[in-house]
Amino acid sequence: MPRTLTDDLGHPVTLPDGPIRRVVSLVPSLTEAIVASRREALVGATDWCTHPADLAVARVRGTKNPDRAAIAALDPDLVVAVQEENRELDVRRLREAGVPVWVSVIESVPQALRAMRQLLTEVLAWDAPEWLGQVEEAWGSDVVPPARASVVAPIWRDPWMVVGSRTFTTDLLARAGLRNVFADHAERYPHVEVADLDTAGADVVLLPDEPYEFTTDDGPEAFTRTPTRLVSGRLLTWYGPALLEARHTLDRVEPAGR
Repeated sequence: MPRTLTDDLGHPVTLPDGPIRRVVSLVPSLTEAIVASRREALVGATDWCTHPADLAVARVRGTKNPDRAAIAALDPDLVVAVQEENRELDVRRLREAGVPVWVSVIESVPQALRAMRQLLTEVLAWDAPEWLGQVEEAWGSDVVPPARASVVAPIWRDPWMVVGSRTFTTDLLARAGLRNVFADHAERYPHVEVADLDTAGADVVLLPDEPYEFTTDDGPEAFTRTPTRLVSGRLLTWYGPALLEARHTLDRVEPAGR
């Protein structure tokens, strides 16, 4: 008998009884999580799904412009999406075509941990993978430590944009002891002039390689007062197995001179 669960946006999703066997992921971090849990179940992913590097499944274009016809042709038991990265229009039209879609809302580390456990063990009806327990142990504390450093986290340039309030990244940084200078900004991803970033009082500017690919020659030169550090964008924005590496890396970010 089919079963019906309600996703994070309150939409009922009807699923086949028993473990899900065919999944299309529209979220790079969930793709990594699914492959690390049950690789054979993933039948489709976006072009942005770069981990693991040897992933060999059908590609369905991007997170913002998925090929809905290609997704339907894969005959998935479920498509997984998140409110942050995927468009409501695509979710709605997939559902209208008879394709079940599960949407998670993730704006903090606790939400990410809850969403991953629910997706893997309740929605997909799989056994909890070992990595999930390790991530929960690494990030499951309710205590947010005192900040040992303040940071700015750009995500784009020309125009410059940074991580602001109510985001998974800001919460992740806080739980790693790093205060986002723009954590209380009214916008989630505000536009900020680079001169204002450079004088915002941060101890370090974290320059990721996604969504904008900052490099040694593209980004650091814009800052004359604040030290910069290149980091993997995956470790700032991906939930799933990447959180284990993020714990190790972010715990070692210190102000210059320490």
